[in-house]
Amino acid sequence: MDKFFAITKKGSTVRTEIIAGFTTFLAMAYILPVNAFMLSKTGMPVAAVFVATAVSAAIATLIMGLYANYPVALAPGMGVNAFFTFTVVFSWGYTWQQALSLVFISGVIFLVISLTGLRKKVINAIPMNLKYAVGAGIGFFITFIGLKNAGIVVSNPATFVALGELTHPAVLLALFGLIITVVLYARGVKSSVFVGIAVTAVVGLLLGVAGVEYMPAFQEGNLGELSAITETFGAAFDGIVPLLTDPKAWIAVFTFLFVDFFDTAGTLMAVGQKADLINENGELVDAEKALAADAVGTVCGAVLGTSTVTSFVESTTGVEAGGRTGLTATVVGILFILSLFAYPLLSLVNGVVVGFDGFGDAIVYSPVTAPALIMVGALMVTSLKNIEWDDAAVSITTFFTIIFMVLSFSIAEGIAVGFVFYPLLKLVTGKGKDVNYIMYILAVVFTFFLLFVK
Repeated sequence: MDKFFAITKKGSTVRTEIIAGFTTFLAMAYILPVNAFMLSKTGMPVAAVFVATAVSAAIATLIMGLYANYPVALAPGMGVNAFFTFTVVFSWGYTWQQALSLVFISGVIFLVISLTGLRKKVINAIPMNLKYAVGAGIGFFITFIGLKNAGIVVSNPATFVALGELTHPAVLLALFGLIITVVLYARGVKSSVFVGIAVTAVVGLLLGVAGVEYMPAFQEGNLGELSAITETFGAAFDGIVPLLTDPKAWIAVFTFLFVDFFDTAGTLMAVGQKADLINENGELVDAEKALAADAVGTVCGAVLGTSTVTSFVESTTGVEAGGRTGLTATVVGILFILSLFAYPLLSLVNGVVVGFDGFGDAIVYSPVTAPALIMVGALMVTSLKNIEWDDAAVSITTFFTIIFMVLSFSIAEGIAVGFVFYPLLKLVTGKGKDVNYIMYILAVVFTFFLLFVK
């Protein structure tokens, strides 16, 4: 095992890798019920989507671990599942079967791009300063997600965002978890994020038993019946041919492709910096393998019955816990398989419903996993120290990348804004020749995306 994953060579241990795998899984396990209930709004069977989510995540993550040897986990992505549900199905009127077809087409294109090396070439054309900016931006982004999931930051009609009700039981539990995690990290405990999640879950469970409201609890029933997959398996093949001549369908395909491409690029760059996966030339090591794993995941997910599978930024929690090799991802993949049979236990890391908004949608806090996201996000922003702040083009682009990523609540859109401004500012400051020609092409593509697709 040590030789296969090069564990010792990368300065890790089997124990550390296993703990990192558990940490990553717990940080992203919320996607199982959340994705299932999100896509069920389109009429898809909840149990079938749950199984498809778990199986597609397991397949893609195992490929990432065993083939690419990256400590990165994959699963159907948040954001793109909302696009699948509310835009493609609800707004544009496609059936969920047709929406799966569009995801499948985007996955096939993605796989072709990855296998031909074009995707790797694009990522390697990105200058290091911009990679650092994206990594830091993702840090701020997932911290914001963590604060939101904890209820520490909430929406406000007057100021857009505001501090939440800090005396709320679920928020207090999240604050407790954050303090535990921060203290453990400050004292040099490598598995501080994982221990923080575990301690918070146990404390929350005990408080719930004692009668405190809004605490995590075991949920009865098991959504992971394997036979349920028959209701969605292969539905992506229904009606592919008619969609190929539909202009609006190709807009959907492009959007699925765009978001997956650059969400993954951003995540791999962020994880790569933390896990020493970037070589002396600023390029990701074995990037083509990692990119192929992501593309295969999307194709498999569409066939099984779920929206786009992508690399999860929550993988940074495992990297922060010490994960450096594909063994971390392999552990996550195995846990996704086991989750099919252990949903009641897994339900401890689910969110709790604390109320409903003005549209009748549930307001959910995730006090167990939110502290992990906040902590890891805080650690990721250290990449800002590598930015060449004296270069106006770099400093302004860095700021725009971060602020738009957070305020648009989208990694892909933050990257898009940064990629438009970087070559533009380099050009007007007389340094246009320092920019790879691919960056100019991407600037045009991103401009089109921001103006006409979004």
